[in-house]
Amino acid sequence: MRYEGDLRDFGTSLGGRMILPDDECYDATRKVWNLSIDRRPAVIVQCKGVADVIRAVRFARQHDLRIAVRGGGHNVAGNAVCDDGLVVDLRNMNAVSVDPARLVVRAEGGCTIRDVDRETQMFGLAVPLGVVSETGIGGLTLSGGHSWLTRLHGFACDNLLSVDLVTADGELITAYLDSYPELFWALKGGGGNFGIAVSFAFRAHEIGRTVTLCAPFYPIEESARVLSAWRDRVETAPEAFTASCFFWTVPAHESFPAEVHGREIVVPAGVYTGPEDEAMRFIQPLRELAVPLLDLTGPIPYEALQQAFDPHFSSASSRHNYWKSLYLDGLSDDAVARIAAWAMNRPSPETFVPVRQMGGAGARLPEGGSALGGRGASFMLSIDTSWTAPGEGDAASTWTRDFWSEMAEGQDGAAYLNFLAAEEDHEALMRTSFGASAYDRLRRVKRQYDPDNVFSLNQNIPPW
Repeated sequence: MRYEGDLRDFGTSLGGRMILPDDECYDATRKVWNLSIDRRPAVIVQCKGVADVIRAVRFARQHDLRIAVRGGGHNVAGNAVCDDGLVVDLRNMNAVSVDPARLVVRAEGGCTIRDVDRETQMFGLAVPLGVVSETGIGGLTLSGGHSWLTRLHGFACDNLLSVDLVTADGELITAYLDSYPELFWALKGGGGNFGIAVSFAFRAHEIGRTVTLCAPFYPIEESARVLSAWRDRVETAPEAFTASCFFWTVPAHESFPAEVHGREIVVPAGVYTGPEDEAMRFIQPLRELAVPLLDLTGPIPYEALQQAFDPHFSSASSRHNYWKSLYLDGLSDDAVARIAAWAMNRPSPETFVPVRQMGGAGARLPEGGSALGGRGASFMLSIDTSWTAPGEGDAASTWTRDFWSEMAEGQDGAAYLNFLAAEEDHEALMRTSFGASAYDRLRRVKRQYDPDNVFSLNQNIPPW
């Protein structure tokens, strides 16, 4: 190793831990949630604090090592690890503090959603941060952050107040509306292109500790009828209701009765944040679309809701994943029929296909208020293809691409970038998803703060 002498000194300078390929814990540490990703970094730095992050960036640049940034949880694209480079692992930087009087939450870059929910729910507060509590808040927030609160309180990035960022030069800066305003705009949806986010400040919202879940499980044979009725019902939904109609196979898990294990289902789901009586009045028609196999509708603790999908998207689930997403201008009868047909022929029981309702507060940010694209869409289709045997990958990925291509006909092809694996036509997808004007603006910010594209392992916006 050409930098072996410097590496020893670097390791002793850290407050955290340096892990090398011959260390016993190396394989466990480099493993990421998506088993389709198998990369071997030269150095892993488990950072204890900001000083370690700065030292790691400076060391990597001095020795021309590619940098991957690992936050608190999973990402389908596998950008958290790289071959032969340096991984900046933030998982031990996971402190959260809440100011309930000012409705401000500060969270370090290695936090998961669960870390934040645990602290905010003590005060009946929440930050809109996604739907699986094992997800890391860093990548989620920087590329948008859709959640069960999006229609009521916007995306995660819309609730950002500031970001502490280690730049490509190994300097620490704080970006907010009145300091580094152009950089702050880019961080609100432009991804991990501009530095390593070591801390976030968010606006929190008073939601109480309980919300109301709509979750009748219908047989998948009812797919077209249920999706159509769900579409019609959510057209008049209040912003307190964020909806997602999904297709799935009930796993053999203790959280579900044994008699529905293995059943293919369609669920016209949603979460109502507000009084239970209002919620149940709005939800009731969605419970009467057919005879349900199971109905989990009713009040649920917000933390329990956030953790409900964890066993099925866990880092311990041993799954390979290939995902694609697509913003939809609408959901015509033809689109409903096509989605239902594809969803009834999913390549594996683990494959999850949600159609998420957009609009509300997530669509109201003034133009130019953040880099995030797709706000004008009516719905978002996510094709979350998963499988367990490595030999199933080619067929599963082909099914995913074919499904996406058919649904993209007549759409502009814009995608929600948090639900996206590696793409062949990357730059075209980025330009479409951000919009041409925002993409060019993001490229200018990238040239200013990362002209050498040091931070390239993300949904990358090259500076040149």
